[in-house]
Amino acid sequence: MNKIKIFLISSLFIIGCQDNKKSSQEWVSLFDGSSLEGWRAYNGDQMPPGWKIVDSTLTFTTKQILEEDYDYTGSRDIIYGAEEFENFELYVEWKIPKGGNSGIFYHLKEGYEAASVVAPEYQILDDENYAEIHNFELKDWQLTATDYAMYLPDNSQKVLYPPGKWNSSRIVFTIENVEYWLNDKKVLSFTPWSEDWYKRRNSGKWSNAPDYGKYRKGYIGFQDHGSNLSFREIKIRKL
Repeated sequence: MNKIKIFLISSLFIIGCQDNKKSSQEWVSLFDGSSLEGWRAYNGDQMPPGWKIVDSTLTFTTKQILEEDYDYTGSRDIIYGAEEFENFELYVEWKIPKGGNSGIFYHLKEGYEAASVVAPEYQILDDENYAEIHNFELKDWQLTATDYAMYLPDNSQKVLYPPGKWNSSRIVFTIENVEYWLNDKKVLSFTPWSEDWYKRRNSGKWSNAPDYGKYRKGYIGFQDHGSNLSFREIKIRKL
């Protein structure tokens, strides 16, 4: 009888653990196509001018900026400010125009002059046309799916759809390993806060940004870089 009781208790414990594990891995929508609940400007309490929901898509265009908002001086980067995330898997679908530029921030903290000096960034760019349109010499660490100014993607696995077409990105973050995915292909993997990571941070673009990448928990955010932007199917699950 005691053995039976022990077996039943053990079984219930295992089932309970499995249920907890399952619930911790459920996807949560950060944007459902109908509401901007939870979203606001970086270092702000409202959405910046130019951001709207159009056809169930989160968009930014300069045409959507009202005349009375032309003198807005706050950040046009946006964050999902309802919750901070530590270890996670994030999925985002995005579309940019010819010459477009944006990025996905994570572990973002407020109170800084710019999101880029503190948060790692999954870069989004029109790789093919940006340099010519903006008369700008691109570096390889500025292209789509780079860990901006830190790690380069595997170009043999990289499939980037042209401007005006939807792309999908996925970031999988744990303390042991970070993965960047582009259109269902894993293009990058690195170990955060490793010896190699610190070497790259301290010797490159972020050498004068002492707080870059130091936070292990923070907000998810999108960068406005002056071009039109479209986002949809934004979801996350904790790991």
